[in-house]
Amino acid sequence: MTEEQSSQGRPGSYVQDSYERKARYIETRITKDGRDGYAVEPGRYRLAVSRACPWAHRTILTRKLLGLEDVLSMAVAGPVHDEDSWTFDLDPGGVDPVLDIPKLKDAYDARPDGYPESGVTVPAIVDTRTRMVVTNDFDQIIQDFVTEWDDHHRPDAPDLWPEHLRDEIAEVNELVYHDLNNGVYKCGFAGKQEAYEKAYDALWARMDWLEERLSGQRYLVGDQLTLADVRLWPTLVRFDAAYHGHFKCNRHKLTEMPALWAYARDLWQTWDFGSTVNFDHIKAHYYATHLDINPTGVVPKGPDTSGWEEPAARESLG
Repeated sequence: MTEEQSSQGRPGSYVQDSYERKARYIETRITKDGRDGYAVEPGRYRLAVSRACPWAHRTILTRKLLGLEDVLSMAVAGPVHDEDSWTFDLDPGGVDPVLDIPKLKDAYDARPDGYPESGVTVPAIVDTRTRMVVTNDFDQIIQDFVTEWDDHHRPDAPDLWPEHLRDEIAEVNELVYHDLNNGVYKCGFAGKQEAYEKAYDALWARMDWLEERLSGQRYLVGDQLTLADVRLWPTLVRFDAAYHGHFKCNRHKLTEMPALWAYARDLWQTWDFGSTVNFDHIKAHYYATHLDINPTGVVPKGPDTSGWEEPAARESLG
């Protein structure tokens, strides 16, 4: 099951009259003091992701920016899952070489209290000793990467969650989450015209707000890269490839919004966000998994993604 799928769903059964995300996650945390039974320890945990999923992408970006690759390994699931789990079909024999499991569901099944409401989702952090999922709370994971794993950050790691900006980051994240990060799904999985149009209008009001905001500043909050940018960017990079057509978010393409397009390319290039993107995985997941929306499962060849390498030219914004 994916972030978008109900625990009773079949592949492609995503459409609802009015889409609501199941957003209760495993609350266990991995911390310095190990107060929940899981202490930060290099080599002990494995981050399970899919390069198709924007929620997992946020943890991939944070791990990379902070330089945690050598202390937290990563299991990458294939973009098209089966009926009940993300699968490790990209690995030889279809088995993750560290966890020795073919499906992420196996690591959820190992939990004594069963699945959370969210189902079998990525990202998830798995304890390699027990092969059991510790947490799948993507938002808490990226915050804990900043505050609990800081002894293992690279020396020049950016401060992605500065204390003086946390209130503003939280406020912006809330707006962007409801209207855009989750808003694209509200559009794509809406089963009624009224629900779709309500979500569409809210999405484009937020996109216009972002366009205006980023016309005068380089980053979303303050004058530095923060978790607000990490939360926004994975939605933007998928916009033209998936959300514009597949999810009917088609007022404009990202490439037609000058400030947002320049901002997205700036992060792709300046912070090397581009190295974390796989457009083939993104398109394969959305078009071949959401069969209620795309019954043929045909994956489009476009769009042309070469424009991401064009200069962003935003130096004047700071």
